[in-house]
Amino acid sequence: ADSGDADVELPSIRHQPEGLEQLLARTNFTKTELQSLYRGFKNECPSGLVDEETFTLIYSRFFPQGDASSYAHFLFDAFDADRNGALCFQDFAVGLSVLLRGTEQQKLKWTFDLYDVNKDGYVTREVTLGDTGGLVGWGHPDGDLAAPCVPQDMLEIMKSIYAMMGRCTEPALGASAPAQHVELFFQKMDRNRDGVVTFEEFLATCQE
Repeated sequence: ADSGDADVELPSIRHQPEGLEQLLARTNFTKTELQSLYRGFKNECPSGLVDEETFTLIYSRFFPQGDASSYAHFLFDAFDADRNGALCFQDFAVGLSVLLRGTEQQKLKWTFDLYDVNKDGYVTREVTLGDTGGLVGWGHPDGDLAAPCVPQDMLEIMKSIYAMMGRCTEPALGASAPAQHVELFFQKMDRNRDGVVTFEEFLATCQE
């Protein structure tokens, strides 16, 4: 078969992605667009898989003025739908399809999931230390949480965004800017004032 036929079948050197027809059904891209995306993906990642380190290196090229590594970590997790620590072409194509061609609700759900760092269904502010030294989830429905699962969703995301922006901000922002941004977010989104934002609250506020 010639190279054109090979492109149609979306082959991979080491990782065999979904067939073209399956990806056409799962995304809002045309056949030509998927073939073009795959060629670019294959050029950057000949093995057919992208680990987080490689993803961070590629993403950081777009933000030379700051440190994009932290935000790239959150973005990688958002694209890694099956949580296996590597992005294949279908992960990339499906995520990109939502961002570029998805409905308003699909885009908002993707954004909410990005903010929901520990994937518990809530966007939380940060953590505080109790008097006993135990870690306490601030306003989290589960109350006291063991250290490995303490939510720090919104503050960590905001810190990573400001670090990525680097010298692009005018005037320069102080160290408290991420926390102030989080406070404004919760004032607007936390409709029942319970200290966490659900997807329903996020959706309702964004669609007003």
